[in-house]
Amino acid sequence: MWDEFNIKTFPAETVVFRDGVFCPELSTIQGTDFYHEYDKPIHIIYIGEITGNNRLDINIFTNNQKIFLSAKIKNKKPAFLNIFIKNSGKKSEFRGKVLLENSNTLNFDCTGEHENSENMILLKTKLLAHKNSISKLSGVAVINKNCKNVTSDISFSALAEKTARIEFSPSQRISSVPKTADHSASIYQPTIQQIEYLRETGLSGAEVKDVLHEAFINDFSLF
Repeated sequence: MWDEFNIKTFPAETVVFRDGVFCPELSTIQGTDFYHEYDKPIHIIYIGEITGNNRLDINIFTNNQKIFLSAKIKNKKPAFLNIFIKNSGKKSEFRGKVLLENSNTLNFDCTGEHENSENMILLKTKLLAHKNSISKLSGVAVINKNCKNVTSDISFSALAEKTARIEFSPSQRISSVPKTADHSASIYQPTIQQIEYLRETGLSGAEVKDVLHEAFINDFSLF
């Protein structure tokens, strides 16, 4: 997966999507409805360029299962992506990282719903918003009744060109006492000191921008 997708892998069952389409030849299991416990963690890889409406449903019905999502997505035409995670497994863990690179109009919506106790849904999204792009990112964490001691975090951060437009909308619906429940949205701005340091090394303005983009993207460890 590293050679083709620049995605770090580990011993796991894999479910791979390229350009929004499931790739059975790269996957060890099919589908994203998990009804029984696997001996290995599950790694969902969602990669490529999307357009139009796209949806990824992840349903966890078994206990003690670890599931990871690595998503790296670009769009050059208007696109919408919805990711819905439902965790009904006790002590099952979902950890996801989504990297969005928007060059046009992008709507991203994510929902993390807890339906059992002591489980986890962590979904962190980074957005790289290019010139004149329009991005709308929304997310909701749902902690239902009788789902105590869960861990929940849906967060957004962005690095944007000056002419880019961004709208964040993180929210929570909490009906049980969680272990932790966080949500956040932030815009990353490089400091003057960082920019001056890079220029002093002999980099051009375009090269400085490329370095800052790479630093923002690469500071995104999944595990």
